[in-house]
Amino acid sequence: MIGAMTKTPLSILDLAPIVEGGDATQALRNSLDLAQHAEAWGYRRYWVAEHHNMDGVASSATAVLIGHIAGGTQTIRVGSGGVMLPNHAPLVIAEQFGTLATLYPGRIDLGLGRAPGTDRLTMRALRRHLASSDEEEGFPRDVVELQSYLGDAPPEGAPAAAVRAIPGIGTHVPIWLLGSSLYSAQLAAYLGLPFAFASHFAPDLLLQALQVYRAGYRPSAQWPEPHAMVGVNVVAADSDDEAARLFTSIQQRFLGMQRGQRGPLPRPIDPALLESMWTAQEKAGVQRMLSATAVGSAHSVRQQLEAIVEKTAADELIVAGAIHDHAARLRSYQLLAAR
Repeated sequence: MIGAMTKTPLSILDLAPIVEGGDATQALRNSLDLAQHAEAWGYRRYWVAEHHNMDGVASSATAVLIGHIAGGTQTIRVGSGGVMLPNHAPLVIAEQFGTLATLYPGRIDLGLGRAPGTDRLTMRALRRHLASSDEEEGFPRDVVELQSYLGDAPPEGAPAAAVRAIPGIGTHVPIWLLGSSLYSAQLAAYLGLPFAFASHFAPDLLLQALQVYRAGYRPSAQWPEPHAMVGVNVVAADSDDEAARLFTSIQQRFLGMQRGQRGPLPRPIDPALLESMWTAQEKAGVQRMLSATAVGSAHSVRQQLEAIVEKTAADELIVAGAIHDHAARLRSYQLLAAR
């Protein structure tokens, strides 16, 4: 289905949203159901994102959820978008994803982020206290260490590495760097890794980061050419008006972020009611954060996405679509796949 109107591959980013009136059990069931449909519709990847201590997100145990989704599907690539490396020792991540790659060979991706994905109090509760993990120079070291655990075993006759990831060594799980800054783009280019930009919530530096990434890219064995994936929000429905109504759930969530308030994904409302809910400054902030978004009928969404691809020259789009009603979320991704 995918590719009828454009050759740009599509993937899905899922935070396993817990919705108002729902719970984590239903959120996780919905994630597997969406992944199974996405596989049938031809999406390339299904990634889940690590967040902690958030009432509206059920994807905190990211590797566990990846295993659940991979076990319930057959061909779609499944991975992290991403694992927040400062929260974990590289060896632990290598063992987790090495195990996943052993169970589901050729289907696992490892996207890495530099932010903690939570608040400082929760970060301390995660028990990751190595001093280097909070420093800019610590993240590159952790990435390179992680690469070594997933790379080739020492040649026969050479001294064995003192520390090995078992399972993990020799699996060559593809590593992606994720980010919303020039720093992440520069590091991905330097290491010869694919790069995913988090423009679905932090689009300000998107074009500049892509330029930096492509201009400084150093080819690697796994990735001889740069590969840039762009995050977008998409809400598609059978009409522009219905899509606008469904989109208000995301707008309310981002309004809550402006106010420092977290919670389950709100129910959609009449779009006109938003004008009485936010100030002009809050409205501008939400619109800025959601500028990489396509909302409307299948035709409208197709036009908006084509404009984003033309502007960014994205090699791939990864779509976030937090919609309160699961059936409507399925319909949105189905319409998008048939573009």
